[in-house]
Amino acid sequence: MSISQIARNISQSATLKLNETAAVLRAKGEPVIHLGGGEPKSKAPIDALITASSKLTTGEIRYTPTDGIPELKKAIIRYTEEFYGRVVPPECVIASGGAKQAIMVALQAVLDPQDEVLFPTPYWVSYPEMVKLCGAVPVGVEAEDGTFYPRIEDFELKASSRTKAVIINSPNNPSGAMYSAEFISDIVRFCEKRDIYLIMDDIYHRLIFDGRKPINCYEFAKSNIQGHQTSGPSALLQWAAVGALNGLQSGVESLRLTLENNRNILVSRLRTIDGVKVTAPDGTFYSFADFRAYEKNSTKLAERLLEKVMVVTVPGVEFGMDGHLRISFCGTIKDITEGVERIKWVLDPNAPNELFIGDRKLVRDWS
Repeated sequence: MSISQIARNISQSATLKLNETAAVLRAKGEPVIHLGGGEPKSKAPIDALITASSKLTTGEIRYTPTDGIPELKKAIIRYTEEFYGRVVPPECVIASGGAKQAIMVALQAVLDPQDEVLFPTPYWVSYPEMVKLCGAVPVGVEAEDGTFYPRIEDFELKASSRTKAVIINSPNNPSGAMYSAEFISDIVRFCEKRDIYLIMDDIYHRLIFDGRKPINCYEFAKSNIQGHQTSGPSALLQWAAVGALNGLQSGVESLRLTLENNRNILVSRLRTIDGVKVTAPDGTFYSFADFRAYEKNSTKLAERLLEKVMVVTVPGVEFGMDGHLRISFCGTIKDITEGVERIKWVLDPNAPNELFIGDRKLVRDWS
């Protein structure tokens, strides 16, 4: 029996594969440092836990409405009004099993085979595969100047008669780049002029640094956003989301401050490695460092770091830019500092011949 052509063309998630690799190594007792993940150390909001726990004890965990329970839709409407200044009617709101499913369902709702979807490069690893699952064509848009900040002209050059949608993730995974208000305004007008869909993936919009403020795409929009439909998500998780959205928000600011401090430490340490170029992320918990001075094949470099010093990173080729590594700073300061020191030891030809990882002594067997 065969599987579909679409299924045969879909790649495994590089980030999930690395998470599995790190878990296997840790289970073996290996001193692995995971700088590739996207899971902050902060605990789930207490209001989410209390709300979910109280619902669980009732035993009334059943099917929910396809578009979400009324309580969660009300919380989403309140949140949207608070952070986006837009009041949306309940019929234009759906709840899904998470951001990934929400984007996937939106794409399935609007794409036909051979339609094209534009998004900035570097991009989140799942965007191309999601588009291909719809039978459509992913189109990465690189900034002409080689930075992480494309211009509207770069999008206009890549657009065609088949362009159906644009995805903007700001702040961006993997680069941490936050696009300017001018760029977002240009993108909104670009989509309205061409009558195409704009999908704003704002998952990190409250995790931004250096006093920056979130950019609200609605400020520039003249047309309405259409709602799309998905199957009913978990009742328990929906109630947890109600608690998280309606509960105390101080945990978000605490996390943001922790991540900003971690960002500063990671960037300063990476800049001590001659030849490594790193742009300080504007937000998220990722950096996207340029290691092309040492190795242009990011997969080979990531494998080398894992093999030599047990440091997990994500190859930049998975995000559309080879020669780079996505390095996360959502872990502990100890992991960040020690992880970068291990990376430096592998790359720096002037590094000492030996390195101790715990009680284990490593000896450089390469030049």
